[in-house]
This record gives sequence, C-alpha cells and structure tokens, in this order.
Amino acid sequence: MSTEPGHSSNPSTNTAAATATAAAQHTSIPTGHEGSVRDQFDAYLQRVRGGEMGMLPALAALVIITLVFWIATPFFITKLNIANLLTQTGALMMLAMALTFVILLAEIDLSAGVTGGLSMAIFILLTNKSSLPWVVALLVALVCAASIGLFIGFFVAKVGIPSFVITLGLFLGLQGLNLVLLGNAGAYRIQTPAIVAIMNKSMPVWAGWLMLLIMVGLSLGTGMYDRARRAAAGMAVRPMSLLWARVGALAIGGGLIVWLLSLNRSTSSVEIKGVPIVVPLALTVMWVGTMMLDRTRFGLHLYAVGGNPEAARRAGINVARIRIAAFMICSSLACLSGLFSASQTGTVESSAGRDIVLSGVAAAVVGGVSLFGGRGRLVQAAIGALLISMITNGLGLLGQSAGITLLVTGGVLILAATVDALSRRRSGSTSLARG
Repeated sequence: MSTEPGHSSNPSTNTAAATATAAAQHTSIPTGHEGSVRDQFDAYLQRVRGGEMGMLPALAALVIITLVFWIATPFFITKLNIANLLTQTGALMMLAMALTFVILLAEIDLSAGVTGGLSMAIFILLTNKSSLPWVVALLVALVCAASIGLFIGFFVAKVGIPSFVITLGLFLGLQGLNLVLLGNAGAYRIQTPAIVAIMNKSMPVWAGWLMLLIMVGLSLGTGMYDRARRAAAGMAVRPMSLLWARVGALAIGGGLIVWLLSLNRSTSSVEIKGVPIVVPLALTVMWVGTMMLDRTRFGLHLYAVGGNPEAARRAGINVARIRIAAFMICSSLACLSGLFSASQTGTVESSAGRDIVLSGVAAAVVGGVSLFGGRGRLVQAAIGALLISMITNGLGLLGQSAGITLLVTGGVLILAATVDALSRRRSGSTSLARG
C-alpha cells in the first residue's frame, strides 16, 4: 500500500529535528490540516533534497527503461508481453519482499532461495510419494521453512553469529539436503493442477475487475479510516485531494492494466485473457505484509531495531525476538517464492532456488530498501523486482545474451547501492545541520 506524498514510511526512525519541524508546521497551520497540496509537495521535495528519496530513483528508472524498450522493440508493450512480465516477476517479487524483512534489520539471508527449493522438495515428496492432500503438504512445507528461519534467527539473535555466515552455511547445506531428498538427478513433475495454474493460468475477466475494485476500496477505506482516527485524536490531517489523487491514480493505472489483460492475447485459436492468477496472490501478500509493517507494534519495533538496535533495546523492545520473527517471516515467504518458481516450470529440481537469492537482494536494494537497515517498504521491493524483470525481458526481446543481461543488472544494482549510501550520508549530514 503506497503512502501519500509527505508521509514518513518509517515513523520509528524519524529524527528529533523532523519531529520539531512537524510540530512547527502544525503550530503555523491552525486549520487542522498539514498544509495545502503545494505545502505537501514542497515538504516532499525538501525531504528528497535531504536524502530521503525512497522509491523515487526506482520509479524514475522504471519509466526510463519502459520508454527505452518501447522505442527499441515493438514487442515490449504488448498484451502478451505485459502478462508474461507480470508472471515472470512473481517469484522474484515474493523473494524480494521476503528478504526485505531481514534487510530492514541490516541483516541478510543468503539461504532464502534454497529454503524455498527445500520446501518445494518436501512438498513434492509428500504429494507424489505419500499422496497427502496438496493443501496439507503445502502447510508442512511452510512450517519447515519457518523452522529454518527460527534456526537462523536463534543463531543470529542469541548466539551472535553474523547472518551472512550462518545463512551462507545453510545456503551450502540445504543444497546438499535437497540432493539427498531428490537424488543427484532429481526432478519431479508437479501433479497438482491448482499449483501449476498459479503461474500458467489466468483468472476470469470479471475476477480481474473485482480485484481492482477491492484494491481501490481498500485504499480509500484505509485512507478514510486514518483521517478519522487522526481527527478524533485532535491531530492534523492532510487535504482530501491527496487521498483522492492516490485512489484515482490506482484506479486509472490499475484499470488500464486490467483492461489490457482482459483482451485476448493468444496467438492461436484458443483464447487467453484475464489477469494471471499469480498477480492477486502476490498483491495480497504485499498488502498483508505492508499492513503488518505500517500498522502493528511488530512493524514499529522492526523499523526501530533496524534504525538503532541499542536505542530500541533501551526503549524496552525485545530485539532478539524481533530478529527471530523477521527471519521466520523471510523463510516462510521464501517458501511461497519457491512455490511460484515450481509452478512456472511445472517441476521441482534438486538445484531449485540456488541462483535466485542474489537477484532477490538486488531487487530489494534497487527498489530503495536500504542495506543499512531501518528504511524500506515491501512495495519498493516489488518495484525493484519488476525493474529487474523488465531488464531481463527487454534485453531478451532484443536478442541480447545472458552475459549482457547480467552486466546491465549488476550495473543497476551498483548504482542503486551508491544512491542509497549517498542519500543516507546526505540525510545524516542534513539532520546534524538542522540540529
């Protein structure tokens, strides 16, 4: 769920200077509103100049890359390729969102990809060999993934082993366990139609429009609820025009995409139309995760620990518990990423998840999630995943080799990490100057 311009995505990491500035603005505007739309825009520009750029660089890159590939190839902006792009982004987006929970703590999980692969190995063995119902098998796989996260979190939070070291060890060890379970040349075909359909089938056309209606309703409803709650507490609220602009942009942009996907995109006599099934599943996870980070005590504590662990500990936050929970959530979502990957190929292999984890880290960082912790949102990870998928997709349409794709992706990651470091430094120097 996106925020309105001028809204801090990480309230727990606001500086004292920012709080003082907000108080001054509230005093100078006795109308009960946090200024006009122009005031909000000027405040947003001031934060950008101070280094708090959020997802702005990723959005700018998204627009530029879209224009470049649109000009370079007529096959990029087509109904078929848009559907393919959304489908190709599913697994990477889920893994990037999973990693965001630990990156917000300035930690890393190099084993997330193979955790998803191991979960799918357990799932396929339970369904193909033990004949368990696929729902039960999936729940068992999720529990196993969460247990791996618990294991990592314990050694990081309680024993003090750096997350890089413990997850690197699991990255190697879980690959070996996959080989033991599936065999050296293990490759099992998924025999559950519902699982295969996730990445290979589309919803009915009406379901796509219903999905958009629910999204718009949730955006408007949460915005109105927030305004009512702030007004009841005597706090300043923003102009209604900002809320209507956000909801309108979602309705127009989402409506355009749903309309395009509702058209027949098949190149044969069999019609293919509708929003891919993976899209509402990924958006639901993103919405639930965003609500968790933005509107719960756990989310507030997660940002606090990522911003300053010692200050969070002194404030009474159980830092170890937050770290363990974050790794458990990361591993659980990695299981869903593995599910999407297995659904796309229709098979589960012993090498599953080995190559995707670094792309997941890259997607989160490119989207604007800070490697230094304390800053980032799930929607940023999703945008970063879409950006990397667009690069891979567009260069593939242009006939470029995999080597060129890796070079370009690596360059984008380095640029994003540089922007993050410079913005963090500028934000720190600006706070000192204000103090």
